[in-house]
Amino acid sequence: MIGSRIVLKRGAKDEAEKPFWISFADLMTALMVLFLVVMGVALLAVTKNVTEREKKEEQHRKDIKTILDRFELAAKRHEQDGVHVDRVRHVIDFGDRARFAFGKSNLDASQEAVLRRFVPEILALANDELGKRVLKRMVVEGYTDKTGTYLRNLNLSLQRSQRVLCSLFANQGVELLNAEQKDQVRNLFLVGGYSFNAAKNTDEESRRVEMRLEFLGVDELRGPAQAAPGNFGECAIS
Repeated sequence: MIGSRIVLKRGAKDEAEKPFWISFADLMTALMVLFLVVMGVALLAVTKNVTEREKKEEQHRKDIKTILDRFELAAKRHEQDGVHVDRVRHVIDFGDRARFAFGKSNLDASQEAVLRRFVPEILALANDELGKRVLKRMVVEGYTDKTGTYLRNLNLSLQRSQRVLCSLFANQGVELLNAEQKDQVRNLFLVGGYSFNAAKNTDEESRRVEMRLEFLGVDELRGPAQAAPGNFGECAIS
């Protein structure tokens, strides 16, 4: 017993280490597979989001085209009043019926009647399902000719825009808007003045007002009405 030899089996250590290295390799493989799966899912999610966004943008473009078609059809019903839709600029032009005398911001009774006849068409289109989805507001833009100083003409163009709104809120005359329509005008219309920017070929054509359609962006919503109904007041320009 004393002289017996103790034999150490070193292979046992090697055999104990082999399962460790095999497990580590399997772990790395599993991590790599997991990484590939995660990247694949992420790429699919990004691709899906891009595709959905493109679909929304395409539908939005179609909606804008459709509402422009409807405005164009409405303008044709008032063709005798000189109403025209410029699809490229998204503008409603009233031709000679929205022209001003030199240095003036007044509209005569017939011009005001034309505006009040067509505006209910705008309101009807703006407040149906499609209009609420794509139309943000109507901007009344006034222009002048190039005669005079910039600041004087800027003020004059703003007065011309304001005159259009005054005619829509008038309490006397023909083709008057009712209280509900006036509320809708106040919530939808915005006044802008542009001096002699975008002047036309002649001074007479330049002294005009236009109504520009401003559209919502994709997924953008039209804001709620801010003012309480009624209480329109009187026109501040004489």
